[in-house]
Amino acid sequence: MRLFSKPWRTGGRPLSLLLVLLLAAGLTVAIPGCTTNPVTGRSQLMLVSENQAINASRTAYVEMLAPARDEGRINADPEMTARVQGIAEKLVAQAVRYRPETADWDWEIAVIEAPDTVNAFAMAGGKMAIYSGIIEQLELTDDELAQIIGHEIAHALSAHTAEKMSVALASNMAVVGYAMTGERSQIALTGAALGAALAVQLPHSRAMEAEADEIGMELAARAGYNPDAAASLWRKMAAQANGRHPVFLSTHPAPESRQRDLTRMADRFRPLYDEARRGSVPTHPVN
Repeated sequence: MRLFSKPWRTGGRPLSLLLVLLLAAGLTVAIPGCTTNPVTGRSQLMLVSENQAINASRTAYVEMLAPARDEGRINADPEMTARVQGIAEKLVAQAVRYRPETADWDWEIAVIEAPDTVNAFAMAGGKMAIYSGIIEQLELTDDELAQIIGHEIAHALSAHTAEKMSVALASNMAVVGYAMTGERSQIALTGAALGAALAVQLPHSRAMEAEADEIGMELAARAGYNPDAAASLWRKMAAQANGRHPVFLSTHPAPESRQRDLTRMADRFRPLYDEARRGSVPTHPVN
């Protein structure tokens, strides 16, 4: 699965391949699949259901990590792994408060040893990974690391993998539909899993990013991590990206206004952070 070592292009044949795979895997529904974001209530196109995306992501996650696992690069640094997993556990506990049914998800975060890779991602069902490069190159504090992990958890909570698969499917269905038959073969599972893996590497929309910023910051604040770290994280990201384009920014677009928006947002969530730091369960309403 070396295919996933580089960002997947979003135009031309690669995107068409994604749609062919999704259609071949039988992931469409017979009626327009409109639903609402399970956290924010935003209307989402869902031709691929969240459960279908979770099943596909479960297989894709194993396949995507296989090369690094074979090379001994998964959770290779015990100290870094413990740090990442400790923060993730606190954030997942808050995520389950958002959506209690996600307590049944098989939440998992892998730390991939890749010093030159500035990236992190989440798949449906709480399957996540973070590369050592983003931690080391940006010299992340725990508060900043919590913002990244919270942001990725928020993508999973908001069913963004299923949404990206659905949007891609809808936008190209007419083009690739003629190639499909009613047959279902043994490649169906592989096609669905590959479709989920490719969807991870498609850019998030601005709406998805705004949701993940807000939800992730709230999760982190409730878990006792400073919301001001979100803006400082993106300042570091912008500085690190000078003259380059980290993989993370390929899938997580960073408009110039993002730091300003995050700074304003932090003011809203600071009471939750203050409550958490005092050791009380945050109950402060967020407007």
